[in-house]
Amino acid sequence: MFMSLTRAQAREEFLADESAYCDRFGLAEDQTTAVLRRDWQAMLDLGGSIFYVYKLAMMDGLSMQYLGGVFTGMTEADFKAAMLAGGRTDV
Repeated sequence: MFMSLTRAQAREEFLADESAYCDRFGLAEDQTTAVLRRDWQAMLDLGGSIFYVYKLAMMDGLSMQYLGGVFTGMTEADFKAAMLAGGRTDV
C-alpha cells in the first residue's frame, strides 16, 4: 500500500478516505489502525519497511529525522544533533 503513494492520484484517494484505501489493499485491522493513528513503531512492528512507511510520513510533511527520533526515543532536533555529531554513542 505504501508504495502506491508514490502516485499523485493514489495520494489523493488515500487522503479522501484513508480507511477505505487501507481496505482496498487488504490490510489487517491492526495494520489499518497503525496507519490511521500514525503509529510509526507499530507499522514497523507489523512488518512495514521504513523505506515504505516513510512515503506516508512524507505525505504528513514529516522528515526521516523525525522518524529517526520516534524510533530512538529522541526529539527530531536531538536526533539531528546526534547524527551531526557522528551518531549515537549510547548504543
